[in-house]
Amino acid sequence: MKNKFKTSIARAFAFMAILSVCTTACSGAKAEGHTYTGNGGIVKIEFKSDGKAFVSTGPVTTTCSYSESGKTLTLTCEGDKTEFTIDDDGALIGPPDGMLARLTQEK
Repeated sequence: MKNKFKTSIARAFAFMAILSVCTTACSGAKAEGHTYTGNGGIVKIEFKSDGKAFVSTGPVTTTCSYSESGKTLTLTCEGDKTEFTIDDDGALIGPPDGMLARLTQEK
C-alpha cells in the first residue's frame, strides 16, 4: 500500500512539473511591459499593461491599443490594424513589406 501511495505522489509531482513547463513555454511570450524595436532603431513600440501601446517612428509617437491571442498580436493605431506573429525567439513578425517586418525585444 505504501508503494502505491509513493508512486501516486511521484506521478503527481511529475505531472505538475510537465504542466508548469508547458504553461510557461506554450503560452508564448507576452508583449505587455516590454519594448520592441526594429528597422535600425527607427521604430519602437512600448507595450503597456492596460492594452495600450506607444508606437514611435523617429520623433513622432502615436498612442495605440493591442490584444494578444496565442502567438498572434494585433496592434490597432488610428483605426488601422497590423497583425504580428510572435516567433520562438520572442520577436514580432509583421507584414514583410513594411517598417514593422521584424521587431526584436529590447533587453
